[in-house]
Amino acid sequence: MRPDTPVQWHASIDSTNEEARRLAQAGHYGPLWIAAREQTAGRGRLGRQWASPTGNLYCTALFLEPGGIGVATRLPFAAGLAIADVCAVVAPKAPVRLKWPNDVRVDGAKLCGILIEAGAGPGGTSWIAAGMGTNVQTAPESVGQLATCLQNLAPGTPVDADMVMEAIRPAFAKRVAQARDDFPGLLRQWEARAEGLGETVRIGKEEPALTGRFVGLEPDGGLRLELPNGSVRIIRAGDVELVREVS
Repeated sequence: MRPDTPVQWHASIDSTNEEARRLAQAGHYGPLWIAAREQTAGRGRLGRQWASPTGNLYCTALFLEPGGIGVATRLPFAAGLAIADVCAVVAPKAPVRLKWPNDVRVDGAKLCGILIEAGAGPGGTSWIAAGMGTNVQTAPESVGQLATCLQNLAPGTPVDADMVMEAIRPAFAKRVAQARDDFPGLLRQWEARAEGLGETVRIGKEEPALTGRFVGLEPDGGLRLELPNGSVRIIRAGDVELVREVS
């Protein structure tokens, strides 16, 4: 990805990730940003519906990854840090935190969700669809969790989807390069913004769920969970929620 990778804008689309998938399956691998002002069938991880009102930004970076799936698994961390970089410019006072594995939150409220998808490309490469849904002007309600938006985090400063898209392009290009060349350094920076590090978290929303202390990341980005008996379990997939102590 280059900082000046072109953007293909859509007034409305089913899903920017679905459009990226269609292009890749037709042999068109970008590099290209697909951006939309509205999605009619937005989705997040595990096929969950993603609320996509107008005023927010829905975008997907489509590109070939020469490092294949090994690098593709690093990209949720790169994307999260890229959004944090954008927030540092647009809303510098916002206490942005990164929720493992792929959400950006402020004070427990969701600001951005990330969905990385990949498939086989030519010559041993992988095509990547790195989707980011960022709440710019609207914090969706009735989505099962607290949400916030950049406009609320930067009161008095006009913020729109075009502005955020222009900021994401160089930020994401920089973080993808770091994921390829210095993943340990990327993980250290991600961990410095990690939500719940050192605190008790629950893995999984269905019973039986695992509960333990989030003590850090593995070299591949897996979450290190210290269980009550002192053993450590490595988590590489699942929902993570903070468990608040009740006094």
